[in-house]
Amino acid sequence: MTIKPAAGDLAGAVAALREWQRDDAPVQLHPGDVGWFWRSGAEATAAAVRTWRRDGRIVAAGLLDGPDLLRLAVAPGALRDEELARQLAGDLADPARGVLPPGKVFLEAPPGALVRDLLAEDGWRAGEAWTPLVRDLTEPVADPGLRIEVTGPEQAPAWSAVLRASFDGSTFTEQRWHAMAAGAPFADARCLLAYDRGTAVAAVAVWSAGPGRRGLLEPVGVHPGHRRHGHGRAITLAAAAALRELGSSSALVSTPSTNVAAVATYRSAGFRQLPERLDLYRDA
Repeated sequence: MTIKPAAGDLAGAVAALREWQRDDAPVQLHPGDVGWFWRSGAEATAAAVRTWRRDGRIVAAGLLDGPDLLRLAVAPGALRDEELARQLAGDLADPARGVLPPGKVFLEAPPGALVRDLLAEDGWRAGEAWTPLVRDLTEPVADPGLRIEVTGPEQAPAWSAVLRASFDGSTFTEQRWHAMAAGAPFADARCLLAYDRGTAVAAVAVWSAGPGRRGLLEPVGVHPGHRRHGHGRAITLAAAAALRELGSSSALVSTPSTNVAAVATYRSAGFRQLPERLDLYRDA
């Protein structure tokens, strides 16, 4: 029995992450997160992926989402698997194994995973708090009250402009939209634009993991010139409706817990707040 990390197992990682998106499983890395990262291109995305296999099957997968942050997912049935947890902890602690670089690093790992306990024992500390929120999609979603359009190549400049304006320091471009749209996860995704009296005011990307599985909103943005008019709630409702049409069982969105306005917006759109999830970090 062999468990070892491997970089670049992109197709395998996406397939495994789709399989793990169950409503009865912990919130963790979603194939849509990989799809959003794909805006950097297929080569960069493959280089950022880490997978751990046992008997040929992926049991854990990670995305190096930036130079010092690994977002880790574990197969739901292996969350408390001691052999896997000790392998992960050893790989995360040793920069020579190529999972994380030396120096101060951060880890997002699913709640309840044994690897979190082992890392805490080894001196890793609690870091940034995130608030996940979910909405059941069994019942129809209310009309958002704005005109909503699905973004294709012709609308990519407008979608990109709204998203770029929504986040301080964003470098998102039309070219990045096309790179994202060329990625495998985008086959189960939709980009939506909300319009208020003919002006594009909010944008969202939604990612399905397949029928009967949890879908993801990532990213969600409202143009700063059009905030405080309910557009955040409207685009969130539109996103939930789109995921329901794609067959998702529920919709997930996460935001830093310090962003209380975003939490309130998602709750106003029918999302239920889950317990906070804490990142872990290791000092240099």
